[in-house]
Amino acid sequence: QVQLVESGGGLVQAGGSLRLSCAASGGTFSRSPMGWFRQAPGKEREFVAAISWSGGTTYYADSVKGRFTISRDNAKKMAYLQMNSLKPEDTAVYYCAAGSPYRSGSYYAKDYDYWGQGTQVTVSS
Repeated sequence: QVQLVESGGGLVQAGGSLRLSCAASGGTFSRSPMGWFRQAPGKEREFVAAISWSGGTTYYADSVKGRFTISRDNAKKMAYLQMNSLKPEDTAVYYCAAGSPYRSGSYYAKDYDYWGQGTQVTVSS
């Protein structure tokens, strides 16, 4: 079993940057694909980015491509989401998630087994 804790959220002005971190403990982090999802008030949870267990393949939602970068450090059991050029529409609670070992990253929440508690990102205009 993998426990995940996100950090790094906060309030930032439009055009600014934040880096979210996801700390993992237990389980098989180094062999698990990782994903970032977000949920805005009144909206469904949506995919943001994912990375394969090796870090060799990344996936992005069209809405964040070119602005966000997902990465991981398996030795530290950490995943990151660097968010640049933030927009008010990026405001949401951001969640990291871990999938089954050796699977590819996925765009779908159902393919992830473990979730963090979320961190709030608020972008003011």
